[in-house]
Amino acid sequence: MRYDKKIVNRLKKSEGQMRGVLNMMDTEKDCKEVVTQLTAIRSSIDKAIGLIVAENLVQCISDENSGLTSEEAVQEAIHLLVKTR
Repeated sequence: MRYDKKIVNRLKKSEGQMRGVLNMMDTEKDCKEVVTQLTAIRSSIDKAIGLIVAENLVQCISDENSGLTSEEAVQEAIHLLVKTR
């Protein structure tokens, strides 16, 4: 599967935010600030997961060789989304 550059960039941004959180912890920043940043990272990653699943769903439905019916592809996508929560 090809991954959109926007998704890759979103994850790279999350990676940078995670390094920032580690730095915040090293410098003993307030726990509220750390948790706020971690929440932002989680939100960004959740959005990336949604985009990846959506793209995969389109690919599965359009791929004649997948062996999945449209309904099965949708159920698989829903399962992936629920599993991440």
